[in-house]
Amino acid sequence: MVTGKDLLDLGLKPGKWFKEALEHINANALEGEALHAYLDAVKPAPVLPLQARPVPYHENIRAATAVEQGNIDYVKQSMDLLMRTPTVVAGAIMPDACPAGPLGTIPVGGVVAARQAIHPGMHSADICCSVMLTNLGKVDPKTVLDMAQGITHFGPGGREPEQQFALPPGILAEMEANPFLNSARSLKMAREHLGTQGDGNHFLYVGVSRNTGDTVLVTHHGSRGVGAVLYGNGMKVAEFFRREISPDTDPANAWIPSETPEGVNYWNALQTVRSWTKQNHLVLHDAIAEKLEATVQQRYWNEHNFVFRDGDVYYHAKGATPLDPKFLPDITGPRIIPLNMAQPILIVEGPTTASNLGFAPHGAGRNLSRTRHKYSKIGQTNEEIFAEETQGIDARFFFNRIDISELPSAYKDAEDVKQQITDFNLATVIDEIRPYGCLMAGDWEQDAPWRKKKLAKAAAALEAQAAADSQADESALVGE
Repeated sequence: MVTGKDLLDLGLKPGKWFKEALEHINANALEGEALHAYLDAVKPAPVLPLQARPVPYHENIRAATAVEQGNIDYVKQSMDLLMRTPTVVAGAIMPDACPAGPLGTIPVGGVVAARQAIHPGMHSADICCSVMLTNLGKVDPKTVLDMAQGITHFGPGGREPEQQFALPPGILAEMEANPFLNSARSLKMAREHLGTQGDGNHFLYVGVSRNTGDTVLVTHHGSRGVGAVLYGNGMKVAEFFRREISPDTDPANAWIPSETPEGVNYWNALQTVRSWTKQNHLVLHDAIAEKLEATVQQRYWNEHNFVFRDGDVYYHAKGATPLDPKFLPDITGPRIIPLNMAQPILIVEGPTTASNLGFAPHGAGRNLSRTRHKYSKIGQTNEEIFAEETQGIDARFFFNRIDISELPSAYKDAEDVKQQITDFNLATVIDEIRPYGCLMAGDWEQDAPWRKKKLAKAAAALEAQAAADSQADESALVGE
């Protein structure tokens, strides 16, 4: 009878797999070559160390100010750590690159290619964040924005039952068949969040084509709760593999081996979430066009926060626009790069080069965090900042609360990013959608219950402190 000690004597690493292996070996009386062949087939893969040196990556970015240089320095430190991950084979950073977490985390504006590995942390929770464009012809832009504001949905949560869009049966069937997506929570969100845009930097933009004068609708958002749940599940599975095969890898860069059953299921789940996200854009665009009684002249879309596959290499784009047609199975037009609400949206195309890895920037990026940007504006009211930065456009917030962290000054200089796209040969601008107006969520949290509770608690504490101070003063007077 073969025991655990026998397996240890063979130099095998102990683990949960011992029990099942021993049962199989003894039940089948395996010995000699048959025993060794079986063990070779089922034993865990050897532990993978970090690469001795970072894999070289392409820097398609330059700084114009000291703040930008500090931003780039942090991004490069992160990439230097990340590029030692055992699976990584190539990388690039774009002109809109900015930090997205602790050192070693893939930055926004980063592309990382990994062999036979899907890294959930490299696409983050906002899976398939993307942009869709619909040309509505010669329709009044204000009418479009007014109509869209009454149809779309920003902020937390989903739509009420009477306002929900129908979830396509094909997407529902794929979700029900996939262990990463078939929970009651995921299926509930798939119905409720369809036709919603969330918050943060997501927007609904109406502009006019430089080339044709047509009115164009552009939406920017991702997979909402559906993608967030998949991300959470994926990170748990990736962490299991990390502990087993590469404990020196940073948990943020854990991966799911693509050839395992878990890897196959996760890749399929990503494709389903991609289909759901495209539908999330589509239901809004169709509803707006139908309400306007407008004929759709042209429509196309692209994601810029996703994982793309070329053979056994998986390209993780954390805020980078795919250019190469091999990354886009449903390509129907050029690519879309928004900058900020007051600047034109760029329509681009271009070839894959050695330095861009088949990608372009996805926007303007940030030099400062939202909080640091807000501190930089101390001395001006939100209303003053809003009036100054949105002059000439019809800028709106869904919750009627100004969010200065989404105004143009929160982002890198749009003209500089556009120039770097040309200078680094990342893409060619073939049209611009010039802004009429933009709708974003705004600071919905200002009236959130948790914030009201926090403010009430702070006010009560101040009141109690004032009462205590007053009592102390009275006691002091009595003592005198």
